[in-house]
Amino acid sequence: MESWYEYPRSRVEEDGTAYWMARRDGQRVLVVEGDASGFEGEQVGERFIAPSSAGNAQALRGRLPWLRPQVLGRRLSVGTGDRLGLATPGHLRAVRAHAVARASAGAAPIVAQQSMRENERTGRSPQQVMDDAMWGVFQEGWRAPWGADADHLKSTEHVDLCAAAGYTFYTVDPGDHVDDQAHTAPVDTLRQKVDTLPWDALEDSVYALCKRYLDRSFQVEELAIEFDEESLLRAAAKYGRAIAHTTRMYRHLAGRLPEGEFELEVSVDETATPTSPLEHFFIASELLRLGVQWVSLAPRYVGRFEKGADYIPASGIAGDLDEFDRSLACHAAIARALGPYKLSIHTGSDKFSVYPIFRRHAGHLVHLKTAGTSYLEALRAIARVDPGFFREILTLALEHYEEDRATYHVSGETSRVPRPETLADGELPGLLDQHDARQVLHVTFGSALDRYRDRLLGILDEHEEEHYAALETHFLRHLEPFG
Repeated sequence: MESWYEYPRSRVEEDGTAYWMARRDGQRVLVVEGDASGFEGEQVGERFIAPSSAGNAQALRGRLPWLRPQVLGRRLSVGTGDRLGLATPGHLRAVRAHAVARASAGAAPIVAQQSMRENERTGRSPQQVMDDAMWGVFQEGWRAPWGADADHLKSTEHVDLCAAAGYTFYTVDPGDHVDDQAHTAPVDTLRQKVDTLPWDALEDSVYALCKRYLDRSFQVEELAIEFDEESLLRAAAKYGRAIAHTTRMYRHLAGRLPEGEFELEVSVDETATPTSPLEHFFIASELLRLGVQWVSLAPRYVGRFEKGADYIPASGIAGDLDEFDRSLACHAAIARALGPYKLSIHTGSDKFSVYPIFRRHAGHLVHLKTAGTSYLEALRAIARVDPGFFREILTLALEHYEEDRATYHVSGETSRVPRPETLADGELPGLLDQHDARQVLHVTFGSALDRYRDRLLGILDEHEEEHYAALETHFLRHLEPFG
């Protein structure tokens, strides 16, 4: 006998045709009553049953404009990375609950968000990420604007892939072009580095650079910014090539998409050394000179932003937030003065101790970007409904952690993770709150999907309400400090 469940929030009627999402024998399908032209599927009585395919996603976006992502501007926003393609309803429930609790519009969600690195590890394409998010938006009956983030783009080829899929938010990552050695290099070396910068691409010269910045004081609210020769050379040597690359990426994007249909984020967070307020001012000033427009910028903040963990102070002393507080006040002032634009918090999940500091200094000019934390909450749900399978995933994670951690900033150690066979079933969900276990599970998602993809997705589909509940609880905790 056929099983059937309809998602009540998804039902909508437009121009005399009704649409809704249903689950038919365990598979999500689109149901159309009325004009079903352009959809692929089968007529069953008065209903047209269409699979949740890429073609049907495109056709539905053409019928229901609110299923297309939009630019979100300077609103408080949250990016909810979804490595599995199943988390969007849980993310939107958290955003909706936060807005209801505050009797306000709340944060604007960016529910399609995936870097090319994560696409490679999950075996998904930018278009699949977009379509999975759209079906979640439809299922949950979300009508407000939402965004789609082409995250950590490093090449124009990747820009083109995401533009073709309809992304609206483009995070340019010029980290490969940042010269971290310039952070501590002697002045003579800095002069050599600056002499060899791509001055044609920067539309500049050493003489003009010095004339703009030396023997001047730039007043940014209460902050006076002054460059001497060494600090200017250091900033230019460290970030000059990154500025040229960002400009090239922006101009390519602007030539690919009409004005007003995309927004840019500049990310220099994945570097070895912090971005000082003076360097932030330099980066922003030079991008403005070159005509780049952006909505948010992610500096490399002081301290450590590790995956699946709260903020770790540079001093190593838990709870020591004074240096971060002072530094962020300067970054926020610069963002207001040279924009205004949002400060973006990359690797932003679980940084509960610093959210109030962002709220105090930046107000609503914040973009909170999360990614793997949704995968961890999926594992929490699995630990509750299938403890044996969770043990298998944890065992695999422990085996692959040393290899998989290579491209991540993490400090978790397998020696501090309890062995899965030593824990009772009821203790397993608690591992998702333990620092080392969280990081071990966080960065091994690619290995887990390689071995267990169908089984993992099947269990989450079967227990979708438990999955959504875990996500909603977790993300509400992230949103509440922002008011």
